[in-house]
Amino acid sequence: MSRHLTLIILAAGILALTCGSCGGIRQQQTPAIIRIKGSDTMVLLTRRWAADYMRQNPGVSIYAEGGGSGTGIRALIEGSADIAAASRTLTPQESKQLARLHRSVGISYLVAKDALSVYVHPDNPVKDLTLKQLKEIFGGTVVNWSEVGGLDAPIMVLIRPPNSGTYLYFQEHILEEADYSAAATVAPTTAAVVAAISHQSNAIGYGGIAYGDSIYHCRINGIPPTESSVRYDLYPLTRYLYLYTVDKPRGAKQRFLNWVLKKEGQEIVRETGYFPLWQEE
Repeated sequence: MSRHLTLIILAAGILALTCGSCGGIRQQQTPAIIRIKGSDTMVLLTRRWAADYMRQNPGVSIYAEGGGSGTGIRALIEGSADIAAASRTLTPQESKQLARLHRSVGISYLVAKDALSVYVHPDNPVKDLTLKQLKEIFGGTVVNWSEVGGLDAPIMVLIRPPNSGTYLYFQEHILEEADYSAAATVAPTTAAVVAAISHQSNAIGYGGIAYGDSIYHCRINGIPPTESSVRYDLYPLTRYLYLYTVDKPRGAKQRFLNWVLKKEGQEIVRETGYFPLWQEE
């Protein structure tokens, strides 16, 4: 073999090794991807978490979208989401599906507290409602504001769709599993509920405490939805917000969830308008 040919072969080998190393480097630089889907109530929070965490961790890409708690849990079960955001606990059927497909009933993380607020227009003189009155309004037996101390005007009831965790929570805790009023208008998102009420003085709806600077958050049984009333479970519609994974998270997913539960992630909970799990020292 000539010296010239030997040099060519050696150069080709070095180039192959170099390219292989480059490919390894590129592979290491591929960002970790975390897909969060679910609660419309929580979408403001999950998107803020995603944005802040990605800014601090350039090697991680987080996609956060709403669609409803039921949609997010279904995506987790089917494998199209890594984390489900939900404003409720799993149903027995959802746990059964997780167990059948993944041999796990899922892992839940309490990540924030929320006051499920009842929204009315700021000009509405009704600012305080009892649990009984809410049941009558959303169940359809009370249809005029004059029946609860307001003006003589029909009540426009706004509710969320059935895939919403907030829809199910309200139905369970206020309607006591009874049906919503047949005259109720379904709004696809909490933002849509707020937008409708801000333009309709006779409307009423519900949603997370973080939504709606343009509407009024009613007192329930005389108790306002404030941090202190929620922290000590005095407000009647206090609830937890959850993140779910199929099994024990590892790697980037574990680091993200740890961050959510630590001081910085919980401070974002407060800044978004919800209530952190831990009281500030």
